[in-house]
Amino acid sequence: MKMKRSPGERIFEVVNILFMAVMMIVTLYPLWYVAMASLSVPTRMMAFRGVLLAPLGFSLEAYTEVFKHPLLLRSYGNTILYVVLGTTINMVMTFHGAYVLSRKDLFFKPYIVFLITVTMFFGGGLIPNYLLINSLKMNNTIWALLIPNAIGTYNMIMMRTYFQGLPYELEESATIDGASNMCVLYRIILPLSAPIIAVIGLYYGVGHWNSWYNAMIYLRDRTLYPIQLILREILIMGSYDSLEETAANTTWSAVQETLQYATIMVATVPILCVYPFLQKYFDKGVLVGALKG
Repeated sequence: MKMKRSPGERIFEVVNILFMAVMMIVTLYPLWYVAMASLSVPTRMMAFRGVLLAPLGFSLEAYTEVFKHPLLLRSYGNTILYVVLGTTINMVMTFHGAYVLSRKDLFFKPYIVFLITVTMFFGGGLIPNYLLINSLKMNNTIWALLIPNAIGTYNMIMMRTYFQGLPYELEESATIDGASNMCVLYRIILPLSAPIIAVIGLYYGVGHWNSWYNAMIYLRDRTLYPIQLILREILIMGSYDSLEETAANTTWSAVQETLQYATIMVATVPILCVYPFLQKYFDKGVLVGALKG
């Protein structure tokens, strides 16, 4: 039977819809603006002011210039390697660490959790970290980007909270049947943890994709640079040889402006394409992992 809604409920629903529509526009318009600006003719874009809903003309000049960079494709490959390998290391470490911390019979559990939590608020700083990486002979290698960030304390605590919210009776029944801790972990906990694994994996993957600072500090070999560091050079430092040739046809400022928009799109679109495949797990994983105590 369909329930009849009061006028107040209908007004509340309309206000909610309008509010969410405004929020969606406010959220999506900056990305739309950047996309349209990157496809616009540089000289027309430089003189334009106002709301941009469609490209001003059509030009792929900015993208052409971006992809002319000799290290761009290699840096894309490096970033994909860092994302895949780094996220794998992160998830293995986080998954097993969270499972151990979720055990009720863990010896000295409060003290271990306290020591782990302290690392969220206190760190050695840049210079001690650099000296440590250098002494371990990881400087100027991909391991300098992957090993120091092998586990995120907040992500591990969130995953531990999720594990603690799973029905304990499932583990108890498996233990009675003779299952070991590893059997419980991989045959019971792992299949039930798809939402939180997807969420934490997305966090780690986006973090690796957007990372550039550690690469700037620890890497000297430009062939190891991730995409973000190459795009940073194009976007901020202007280290781009072909721009001098382009400046002969259009003004430097015009090309530089559309080039900035193109680099933002090149850096953003690939990781945005991953989110729709994980969205169905995202809400459930965040809520269950973050709210249960």
